[in-house]
Amino acid sequence: MQKKGRKKKFLKLPRLGGGRELLKKFFSENMVYPEKALENKIEGDVIIRYKVNSKGDVVEPKIEKGLGYGCDEEALRLLQLLKYQAVKNKGVRVKTRNRMKIPFRLPKKVKKQYRYTYGSTEKAEKSENTDSQGKKPGTYNYTITIS
Repeated sequence: MQKKGRKKKFLKLPRLGGGRELLKKFFSENMVYPEKALENKIEGDVIIRYKVNSKGDVVEPKIEKGLGYGCDEEALRLLQLLKYQAVKNKGVRVKTRNRMKIPFRLPKKVKKQYRYTYGSTEKAEKSENTDSQGKKPGTYNYTITIS
């Protein structure tokens, strides 16, 4: 029977600092979407199994579920950039097994807007011949959105 107030002692495990939000930010900032995947419009998740040694280094990564088209190689490259916190366990070296899902999502298209003005190129002066925005009558402004 265990006494009250006594804590169980477990081995300390290597951890990533910052949590999930920092990990998502890390992936979005460091991911280079493979050209083949962009050309073929490939999206999905790459799942990798790997081990973390007591120094916090990622070792023995293996693709569990891949996408191909260069996504698997990019996921392995990203995983090798991660550095876990090193732990000390009273002389015991611990190697932990982990599994991670790295999402590959196609970049969203940015709509480009172009503004054209037809009419006089002279600067419009506020006078009786200009409207409230300072434009001369007979000039037209419009915006074209290209997606």
